[in-house]
Amino acid sequence: MTDENLTNKAYEAIELAAKTGKIKKGTNEVTKTIERGTAKLVLAAADVNPAEVILHLEPLCNEKGTPFVKVPSREELGAAAGLGIPTSSVAVVEPGESTGIINELAKAMAPKVEPKPEPKEEIKEAPKAKPKEEAPKEEKKAEPEPKEEAPKVETKEEKKEEPKEEAPTETPKEEKPVEKKE
Repeated sequence: MTDENLTNKAYEAIELAAKTGKIKKGTNEVTKTIERGTAKLVLAAADVNPAEVILHLEPLCNEKGTPFVKVPSREELGAAAGLGIPTSSVAVVEPGESTGIINELAKAMAPKVEPKPEPKEEIKEAPKAKPKEEAPKEEKKAEPEPKEEAPKVETKEEKKEEPKEEAPTETPKEEKPVEKKE
């Protein structure tokens, strides 16, 4: 299908879906429908300024496997959606009578829709040859580590049993002060 033919079919699908099915208009609504996986066809205008407004739509459609068509004019896209104003993007949620056209567009877009690539397995190096293995040794059971004992607290009974130091029986003799003679 040529680009012009593809664009005309896409406009026709939007017109039918707007009358007999359900569409979402505007970049925010279209983004939500793509992320939820409910979009059957997405159209975005090429003359959107700034272009960053719609740049995320095509990669998102490719990721989800949704057909995506870039049309040349916001005004024509708005008119096809049944709006009196231009719109930057439109998504078909319920195709209604446009199911056949959407399926035809999906087949025509098939080469452009890339399924999400599957992650490649990393190639692991072959294990290196181990030296001769000895007979398995018996594992020694780990002995529990000695626990530190808490300081012993003496009870009243133990304190009574301890011999008390007795005061010396001899009383010291009093020393008399020595008088100095001058």
